[in-house]
Formats: sequence, structure tokens, C-alpha cells
Amino acid sequence: MNRLVLAINPGSTSTKFGVYSDDSIIFNETIRHSVEEISGYDRISEQFAFRKTLIMKALEKRKIPVGQIEAIIGRGGLLKPIESGIYEVNDLMKKDLAAGERGEHASNLGGLIASDIALDIPGSRAFIVDPVVVDEFQDVARLSGHPLLERKSIFHALNQKAVARTYAESVNAEYEELNLIVAHMGGGISVGAHLKGRVVDVNNALNGDGPFSPERAGSLPAGQLVQLCFSGDYSEQDIMKMLTGNGGMVAYLGTNSFLDICKKAESGDEKARLVSEASAYQIAKDIAAAAAVLRGRVDAIILTGGMAYEESHVEYIKNMVSFIAEVVVYPGEDELKALAYSGLLALENKIQIKEYS
Repeated sequence: MNRLVLAINPGSTSTKFGVYSDDSIIFNETIRHSVEEISGYDRISEQFAFRKTLIMKALEKRKIPVGQIEAIIGRGGLLKPIESGIYEVNDLMKKDLAAGERGEHASNLGGLIASDIALDIPGSRAFIVDPVVVDEFQDVARLSGHPLLERKSIFHALNQKAVARTYAESVNAEYEELNLIVAHMGGGISVGAHLKGRVVDVNNALNGDGPFSPERAGSLPAGQLVQLCFSGDYSEQDIMKMLTGNGGMVAYLGTNSFLDICKKAESGDEKARLVSEASAYQIAKDIAAAAAVLRGRVDAIILTGGMAYEESHVEYIKNMVSFIAEVVVYPGEDELKALAYSGLLALENKIQIKEYS
């Protein structure tokens, strides 16, 4: 068997992983996590053993020769802002991921799980690729309205970059030649303005910016949020959970399953219909804002992520933004493939392996 690469992508509502060989995929799998299943963990890092065990059991069930895995590549987490690329997991990175000082997100587990598995396989190496903190902001995008609250680049960098390059290839162009708007729509939602290969502006998809998602509140009325914080009814942890984990659709409807919400809407549930349409409405507004960032020179709008499988959701967005540019849909995510491909290139010394410091 050719060299093997294990790609791991922990998301807020799922754990996705797959094994790849030099020239093909051997298998991939997505394990969904309900609100009830993960609500018992106070911190993301506490889910480490739970998620790693699921992965290892799946490898054993499929009789994967674990000893032949040469690289484990995890989705990068909330580290300090760094440039795009592939990084080998080191002690400083693990310390920062485990501490979660820059925020709690499931992607923090990617590098931690990858490193732990690699330690058990002689000669294996652990990497992360295009973490969510890739920062290519133009300076003007960093100002929020108060110097104590700088806007931060935290988004689905891996998938946004992957689908942008896929689109560029489909039109026989270089990613660095195009102006694109990419909307990743999943457990979190990020809408990025890609200016000739750089994401110069994007909403903070993690903790309080942009459209609401299946479990994140997105942008909220600031004054009302302040009053809520000082009402005495909620702790800081309660408020943070409202922003990430218990916000968005799950707050309105009690479920983080967008598929279930869409089924309810189609069956006549008016509240489910309103919430799903409000999500599409907010995404379309942010796409239009990204068009302004690109000064109206937009080659294409790309819709991606799990929510892009729902035709009614996509059509609602298209009806609002197709006047800007062609709308292209890549349902799901290319993240596992992008992770594995970067890992193989690193093993073959075809791309630079960067150091986190």
C-alpha cells in the first residue's frame, strides 16, 4: 500500500476524517454530534478524548493499517494570527490550542488529536493547514468603531481557499487573478472578500459577527447585549454560550440540524420557515457588503458548506445577490481533501513547512 495520510476536521457539530493514499481516497466519514451529546463539556478541549476515540475506533473497524500512516493533518484552530500555509505541530502550538486563550472552537482539537495519534506511530508527523486564524486583512478592515475592539480574522480559511482555487481551475484562471466572494455556510458562517488571492475582509465567524448560523448568534444589537450582560441573570459563561453553541437556530428552534429545520419549513412550520429565510437573508446582506469591499468588481460568488445542499436556501440567496455576479455552488466541504493534499505535498518536500512560533 502507498503512503497513508489521515486528515481530521473537527467541526462544531461534527467530526470529519478520512484516510488518503498517494493517489486516491481510501475512505472518509462524518460523525454528527447532537446538542445533547456535546453540551456536557464545559470547554472544547474536554472533548479531546471523546473525539479521538471515535476516530481510532473507525480506523480499527475499517482495518486501516495505522502503523503505515505517515502524516496526520488536522484542521487548524484559534492560534495567534498567522499566514496561510502548512505548519508542523510543535509544543507551543499544542499549548496554545489546549489553553484556548484566543477562543473556544472545535478546530482547536485538530492539531491536538493529530499530534497525539502521531506520537503512537513511529516516524509519523502531525500538521495543521490554513487554520481559522489566517489573517490577510487590509488595515482599514481592522477598525470596528472603538480602539479596544479590533476586528479579527477568524473564518473557514481552509474551505474558502480550497473552493476558491477549485473555481479558478474550472475557469482556467489562477486564484490570484480573481476577485471572489465565498460564503461558507455550516455550523458557523463566514463570508469572505477574496481580492486576488487574499481574504482582505471577512466576518468573525466564531463569536459575534456576521449572519447567525445553526448554533451561533452572529451580530447582535450591541446595546441590548450590554443590558443582558449586566442584568444579573446570566454569567459570562452563559453569555458566551449564547453567542457560540446555544445561539442562532438552536436558540430559536431547539435544534442545530439545518436539514430538520428545512424539512419543518417545507411541511408548513411557519417559525422554521422564518428562521431559515432570515439566515439566508443575512448571508445575502453580507455578500452584498463584500461586493462593496471589492468595489463591485466580482468575478463570482461561491456558496459552500453543508447548508448549500438545501436548494431553497441557495435559491433565496441567489434571488438577492445574482445581480452582483454569477453564483456558483459547491455543496459540502473540500476541507479533508485539501488537508490530505497539503500533507502529501509536505511529505514530498514540494511545499514549505512553516514553524509556529
